[in-house]
Formats: sequence, C-alpha cells, structure tokens
Amino acid sequence: MESLLSHCEAKNVSIADAMIGKESEKAEMTREDIFHKMKDRLIKMQEAVEAGKSDGSPAPSGISGGDALKMGEYIDRGDTLSGSLITGAMRYAMATSECNARMGVIVATPTAGSAGVLPGILFSLRDNDNYSLDALTNGLFTASALGYIIANRSFISGAAGGCQAEVGSATAMAAGVIVELKGGTPRQAVHGTAMAMKSLLGLVCDPVGGLVEVPCIKRNVIGTSIAFSSADMALAGIESRIPCDEVIETMYRVGSEMPRTLRETSLGGLATTPTGEGIKRKLYS
Repeated sequence: MESLLSHCEAKNVSIADAMIGKESEKAEMTREDIFHKMKDRLIKMQEAVEAGKSDGSPAPSGISGGDALKMGEYIDRGDTLSGSLITGAMRYAMATSECNARMGVIVATPTAGSAGVLPGILFSLRDNDNYSLDALTNGLFTASALGYIIANRSFISGAAGGCQAEVGSATAMAAGVIVELKGGTPRQAVHGTAMAMKSLLGLVCDPVGGLVEVPCIKRNVIGTSIAFSSADMALAGIESRIPCDEVIETMYRVGSEMPRTLRETSLGGLATTPTGEGIKRKLYS
C-alpha cells in the first residue's frame, strides 16, 4: 500500500487513475477501452442487484432467498434505524448474494461468496448521492487496486484464510472506494481500508452445508455497514494506528494459523451447530 501511495502522491493521481494506467499498460489497451471493459462489469453488478432486490423466491437449496425483498419492504415503511445510505447498501448486498445463491450472474469481488459488498455500497451511493455509472466505474478501479495488493500479499478466499479473507477483503476494498468517491485522498482511502480489514480479522469461514449462503449472505450485508463506518472515520481524518500493509500481513498470519475446520470445510463453526448439521442432512439426504 505504501508503494501505491507513493506513486499516487508523486503523480498527484487517485488510486483509480493509477489502476487504469497500470491496466492500460499491462493489457496494451487504451485507457478508454480499459474503462469500458470495467463499466461492463459494473452493469453486470447492476443487473444482479435489479434481479435480486424484488425476487422473493427461495434459492434452489431452500436455505436462502427473499430477504432482499423483505429489506426493501422494511425500508419503504420509513422507520429504519439506519439511514438510507446504509439500508440501501444492505438491501443491494443481500440482493446480489441471493442472486448468486440462485445461480444468477454476479461479479466476483473478490469472490462469489463476497460478491455482495461492493455492489451494495456502489448502488446505494448512486441512489442517495446521484453518482453516475462512470463515477462508480472509477470506484471499481479503486477496489481492484486495493484487492490486487491484498491478493498478492495475503488471501482472498475463505478456503485459504477464512472469511476474513473473503468478506474481510471485500469490506476493506469497499471502504477505500467510498473514501475516494467521497473526495478523500488516496492516503485516507488506505486508512479506511486498514480500519475495515482490522474489524474483521479472525472471522472464520463456516458455510452451512458447504454453500455460500448461511451465514455468508448476511456477512456481506454487515460488511457494507463496516465499510461505511470505516470510510467515515477515514474522511474525518482518523488514521489506522497499524499501517495497512501490516494489517494485511496480519490477516495472512491469522489465516495461516486458522484451523482447517474453519476454512470453508464446513467442519466447524456455525456449520456444525445442531441446526447447521440438520440443514446439511436435509440438503444431501
């Protein structure tokens, strides 16, 4: 992260600009072509949100589905505890994750199991603050730069490092995106990333029945709230006392020390509760 920040500050560019330049050079494509390819991914995200937000049907597994619709009905009653930015992100994260559970098309950011967090925060920002699709596409470049560093320095899959690596990485990426979209500096974005990732260190991966539905979908939803809280702290000028690079390194060490039973094997955690075991027997009987 420090190398990225040094580049951004020396060139006076955003993290998104730096990533567009890197991808353009690596792929030998124009910046415009790279931008349009990323925008296509954003539109796929939008389609997943639209498909999921009003679909009350259960997933083929029968263990998820319909909660995004309930969240929308709750929001429409106008008596939510959180504001519209948070509740919108919660609804859209749930819609995307439920779309994934129904075998719909989603954009893995960074994985399918954590695909709800980024579209959740992006399309809530669109609804509440009128961000254009081009602005949100820039947000995806910010996310990809942060995710690229996390993936190369640590884990992004639950099988390798627990849910801290999946929903944790997605939440950390989302926090940085929010900061840049709200006009924060690259350094503030990286502090937001660090504070979000710190909040989810140690989170285990324990999918019931081996499916990324329970508890994964609701963890995506909670990830959006943590992303906004972390971004707010960063925009207020609050800094992570532990540098982001060291937080990422810590996530790697914690994941390496995590027992196999808590790394997407469904051999521990919530997957082995009486209810979790009962669902598994029903799914595979």
